[in-house]
Amino acid sequence: MWQQTLAQPLTFSGIGLHLGRPVKVTISPAAANHGLRFVRADLPGRPEILAHYSKVVDTLRATTLGEGRVTLSTVEHLLAALRGAGVDNARIAVEGPEVPIMDGSAAPFAQLLAETGLRTLPSPRAYLRVQRPVELQQGDRWMRVVPGEPRITYSIDFSHPLIRRQRYTVPLWSEAFEKEIAPARTFGFLKEVQYLQTKGLALGGSLDNAVVLDDSEVLNPGGFRFPEECVRHKILDAMGDLALLGLTLWGRLEVSRGSHELHYQFLQHLMEQEAAWRIWVPSPPTPEQQPAWFQPTLWEGLPA
Repeated sequence: MWQQTLAQPLTFSGIGLHLGRPVKVTISPAAANHGLRFVRADLPGRPEILAHYSKVVDTLRATTLGEGRVTLSTVEHLLAALRGAGVDNARIAVEGPEVPIMDGSAAPFAQLLAETGLRTLPSPRAYLRVQRPVELQQGDRWMRVVPGEPRITYSIDFSHPLIRRQRYTVPLWSEAFEKEIAPARTFGFLKEVQYLQTKGLALGGSLDNAVVLDDSEVLNPGGFRFPEECVRHKILDAMGDLALLGLTLWGRLEVSRGSHELHYQFLQHLMEQEAAWRIWVPSPPTPEQQPAWFQPTLWEGLPA
């Protein structure tokens, strides 16, 4: 229930999905209540972008954050790995306009974090505890959260014969993330990838960093890592986007035919429903530990 950060800095490199250029990333430990913050280390002044839903500037095929004219794209897989590992605070320096795609999943990030280790900080973790159901519906797409133990159930429906309808449930913020969700790769269709590349996008995309399907089969040697890898990856994306809440969600989440755009709009909608949730902290922080958002009237102790 205490906040955590990395035990020491870690550095890795990879290819950006859309521009196809090498990108170096260094993640450094940060103090309690610092949150997750990106740094565009390749730009003058090293501008920072807080990992928060209020900083989302684009959700087309990836989540892009921005501060002024400075942007950083494809942040969701790394954010999912950080929150899946229990990292509350970190400074993430990226030497480029997008986070490396690695193998298309969060597994490489999760492994690096496990090898680096974490350090507990002397400040309690804050949770957004759902008190009443909140739902957002857009046509046949919807997302809702209800009170209960943290878990996520995701459903997708594609016409492709190897995907069709898939549904998967996993506990949120648990050890299940590393084994069940982190290895699930992003997926796409050959025609779509070819079209994007004609538009100067997905230039770094390959069978090494995505599951690619033609009209009838998976083109990757070895096929899927899981029978329901596609829906597991959608959970991965959702967990990365949920990290932008800035608090750990405590509730049962359900998503049907979701997208980065739906995830983002749901976070906005949820935070507007102030009567539906409370800030929940395991024990009242001392004045020195209080983050800027802390209000004593919102504090609830854990039940005995």
